[in-house]
Amino acid sequence: MTAARLWCNGAIVDDPTVPVVRADDHGLVVGDGVFETVEVVGGRPFALTRHLRRLRDSARGLGLDIDEALIRRGADAVLDDRPARARLRITVTGGPSPYGSDRGTAQPTVLVATGPLPDWPPTTDVAVVPWTRNERSATAGLKTISYADNVVALRYAHDRGAAEAIFANTRGEVCEGTGSNVFFEYDGALVTPPLESGCLAGITRELLVEWLRDDGVPVHELATPMAALHRAREAFITSTTRGVQPIRAIDGAPLADAPGALTERAARVFARRAAADIDP
Repeated sequence: MTAARLWCNGAIVDDPTVPVVRADDHGLVVGDGVFETVEVVGGRPFALTRHLRRLRDSARGLGLDIDEALIRRGADAVLDDRPARARLRITVTGGPSPYGSDRGTAQPTVLVATGPLPDWPPTTDVAVVPWTRNERSATAGLKTISYADNVVALRYAHDRGAAEAIFANTRGEVCEGTGSNVFFEYDGALVTPPLESGCLAGITRELLVEWLRDDGVPVHELATPMAALHRAREAFITSTTRGVQPIRAIDGAPLADAPGALTERAARVFARRAAADIDP
């Protein structure tokens, strides 16, 4: 297991008992912040440039400034022992601020940390939750630290024997998981919700769509009703820590093909291309 290391605002924090975030930090008070989770492979962060681009885009959506050079120095600091396999977590909050929604004038709090990467099973079960993503929300598509909805949804899924929860959006269309994007078979082709659905622009999703199309596999970004997911013969979820993970069952109903041919090809293409370039 990889030992956790923490860097905060320019310095390594050697003592895990030392407080590093103030009680009035806007990230703690109102969830004002953004983050990225990056897979570390052979001591190096995978697709870090794309993750930092998304971090910058999310921060811009909240009106936060990102110092990319500073964050890269933080990543280098926590990875200087070159862990073979780990999770890299980058968090930027609004910093010390007045209690309430108004942000103060202090500099953002910047945290970079490492921790263990989970070992996922070869397939997973998912549950569709009764709550929706708001595709017209001010933070739709931003990777913010406000994850309370995901905590509730994931508990709902776990209570039903599933490992991931799937949201529809307010139009009743397939949207995303709590920490994953969804792909599934629809009329024999591979589809995934478009970004206009309100889903997060996942880095694994982005790479997989590009790489499958390069490999001659059509991938359609298509708005579909949730019933289409329930009718799918095969489906999978993608995320930084999961890669391509086949779905075995949805709401307790096994899929006909788990994994199916589309899923298996997606997994092969992703594994091959990811192994060829650490920062695609």
